[in-house]
Amino acid sequence: MEAQAPPQGYRRNAGICLINSSNKIFSASRLNRPEIWQMPQGGIEEGEDPKTAAFRELREETGVSSAEILAEVPYWLTYDFTPEGREKRKIRWGTDYKGQAQKWFLFKFTGKEEEINLLGDGTEKPKFGKWSWMSPEEVLELVVDIKEPIYKEVLSFFAPYLKEQL
Repeated sequence: MEAQAPPQGYRRNAGICLINSSNKIFSASRLNRPEIWQMPQGGIEEGEDPKTAAFRELREETGVSSAEILAEVPYWLTYDFTPEGREKRKIRWGTDYKGQAQKWFLFKFTGKEEEINLLGDGTEKPKFGKWSWMSPEEVLELVVDIKEPIYKEVLSFFAPYLKEQL
């Protein structure tokens, strides 16, 4: 059951903060803009549960299926597209979204690193070029500006889980 509906005019999207056993965060560089790194995310299909979408997107973008959900941000977070970005997406998606409304999940990676494959599960075009395990500070440093406020909120919400293990 969802606590609230996402705001009107925004594309529903699932965000994934994947951490390893050292509580480092998975981040990857975009193929189309290698200077930009981000956590996996993707659209929630019509009638799809956000949690189901998060598992699907994680698999599609990283090849990872050995993961379990530790936590979830209980509300939607939104960001607006730039005017150029909105125009580009209008052409690609055939819809005019203001931006994305994201439901964020914290996943614990339970597999072996060999499972990580940026070609994903082969169902979608690859999105990422390189990947790395990062600290929250590194993730924030490399994310695109329009997503930084959401990333700050997500990482702050998940902070109790991101403490370094001694």
